[in-house]
Amino acid sequence: MAGPFVLDRASILDRLGGDEEIYSMMVDMFLDDVEANSAALASAFASGEATVVQREAHTIKGLLATFSDDDGAAEALAVEKKARAGDLARLGDAVGDLQRRLREVANALRAG
Repeated sequence: MAGPFVLDRASILDRLGGDEEIYSMMVDMFLDDVEANSAALASAFASGEATVVQREAHTIKGLLATFSDDDGAAEALAVEKKARAGDLARLGDAVGDLQRRLREVANALRAG
């Protein structure tokens, strides 16, 4: 399991050239879509469709990387790789962990 997420707003803003407007837009988009992303991952896992699980994990990996969440992105990559290999039997805990990570990042973003 990944360590706790720590929002490094300054680092993210630095990558964005200090553009507060883009940062705010990215946060809003993440927060608007986080529940749908989490639900899509759960639904894909429940369906047993490995390619869909892989796609959803890949999307989540990118979202977490956007906010410099290296640990969360690594969790998503692990899910993506196992799904690509068709190994869904052992993914239940990992999918739940990834959903919790999405909520953790969303809460940090809401807090500022």
